[in-house]
Amino acid sequence: MLEPERSDRSRSGIDGSRIILKPGEGLLKEMEQYAARNYVPIVKRDTADLLIVLGRLIRPVRILEIGTAIGYSAILLSGILAPGGRIDTIERDESMAAKAHDYIKRAGLADTIAVIAGEASEVLACLDKTYDMIFMDAAKGQYPVFLPECLRLLRSGGLLISDNVLFMGMVDREGPVARKQRTIVNNMRAYIDTLRSHPLLDTSVLPVGDGVALSYKRTETETR
Repeated sequence: MLEPERSDRSRSGIDGSRIILKPGEGLLKEMEQYAARNYVPIVKRDTADLLIVLGRLIRPVRILEIGTAIGYSAILLSGILAPGGRIDTIERDESMAAKAHDYIKRAGLADTIAVIAGEASEVLACLDKTYDMIFMDAAKGQYPVFLPECLRLLRSGGLLISDNVLFMGMVDREGPVARKQRTIVNNMRAYIDTLRSHPLLDTSVLPVGDGVALSYKRTETETR
């Protein structure tokens, strides 16, 4: 088990695969406790488990994350990268980005995870790389704004993962919604409808955590 002062669990295994840091253990446990004390949103445990399984299936070389917070999910995702893989993660809050830098360095992943500080919409517009997986876990109201750039950056056959799309179950629930929550609920419903109707995407929404949308970007032959 990784202790906070050590980083050997983040190194590659004998077969070249990375050793996954597990939720509830070592450095990730420390980060979970920090997040709980300081009201920092991080992925829920069942969402983390889903990310690990998906990553094992895809074996991505490049991952883009929108919404770093303290670096919890980026560190988690580092374990499912293909050998030589890298993660770019975007965070608009400078203090969060700095905290993420510290945790990433302690995990021994400074050469694997790059934290990009800035507004996601501006950073996305400047990126010219192609990613195998994109994990969107930022301000929910901005998801529709980020989507066109995400589709530009996601390779054909890649996977877009949008977290927290059911907003405490309200998005998928019938009946009236309180006024203070109506805008975000309507926006997320529209976002999910866009994912499901997009000609380049096959999308499934899972009731995992606070709702996870999985969107596969079709290849050229699959869109014909």
